[in-house]
Amino acid sequence: MKTIFVLVLVIALATSLKSTFRQTPQKLQAELQKSNYGKALLHLVELHSLAGGAVSELVDAIEELDNDLIDGVQLLEFNFQQRTNQHNSLVVQLNQQINDAQIDISRSQDVIENLLIPRREQLENRIANLEEYQEINRKNYDEEVLIREQEHEAFEAQVAELTDATAAVDDALALLQTLSNPSLAQVKKFQNSLKKIEQSIKPRSKMAPFLKALITLASNQNFSDQGIISQIVDALNEFRNAIVDSINDQTLVEANAVEEYEERLAQLDSEFAEFQRQINAVNVDLTATNNKIDQVTEFLNQRVADLKQYEAELQLENDNYADETQIYNDTKNEFIREQQITEQALALVKSVDFSHIQV
Repeated sequence: MKTIFVLVLVIALATSLKSTFRQTPQKLQAELQKSNYGKALLHLVELHSLAGGAVSELVDAIEELDNDLIDGVQLLEFNFQQRTNQHNSLVVQLNQQINDAQIDISRSQDVIENLLIPRREQLENRIANLEEYQEINRKNYDEEVLIREQEHEAFEAQVAELTDATAAVDDALALLQTLSNPSLAQVKKFQNSLKKIEQSIKPRSKMAPFLKALITLASNQNFSDQGIISQIVDALNEFRNAIVDSINDQTLVEANAVEEYEERLAQLDSEFAEFQRQINAVNVDLTATNNKIDQVTEFLNQRVADLKQYEAELQLENDNYADETQIYNDTKNEFIREQQITEQALALVKSVDFSHIQV
């Protein structure tokens, strides 16, 4: 109960002591009568006066309240210092997290833009080049097949011509075996055989000189001279052997061409397979690079979100601390104001005789 009266006293004094400190007790009593707080003060003073005129207990109560206010200020400052330490620690932590997030974001962007994306473009260009090499390879393959077919057709046509020429020579030789006193019809038939041979031999063929010599020898001959017939037979046999040699030579050339053709196709197939192997290997690297881009991008997005969160938390912490600082300052100022009033009240109580005061 004593503490309650003291509190009422202090509150009353807070509004009146500054203007009444040097007033006479009569004026002070009049001022205190104007408020319930003042009446309570006067009543408290009267009770102390009736008890013996001493106000030592009142002085002790005010001093205790003053000490409580001092303790309150100290506790307020201690708690605020704790909050300040917590705030500073949290600010340091959040700033470090913000700095770490900014570093991660910068590094991730650098890795994506200056390493992974150029790497992906390089791999894509490599695949495009290899696919172009494969396309050229298949064109070369088709050209080789076409050229071989044309060469083989030319070979078969040439062999067919030479085979026909061989048959014509054989016919001419068989006919010469029957000539002794040849009739005009037989001579005509032999000449027709020579023309058939001539038609079967191309002008640029190496057989053409033999054929020309044979035709010259056979021209305008009556074939009654066995010596002439023998010379023609020898020429035909030589010509026939040359034809057979030509067929054999061309057959060998064809066989070599086929062997080279098959080797060439095998080489092209091997090159194509190697290109495909490289494409498969680059595709593996490209897939890994794309996955890495996705991973780093996901990490980057997460760190951007983290940065926004940290910045929001820092802003919120700063706002809260600013509000709490304002509350602290206001509360401390109130404590100080009440402490000053309490000290003034204490000085007044110690300096004034309240024994004559009645409510």
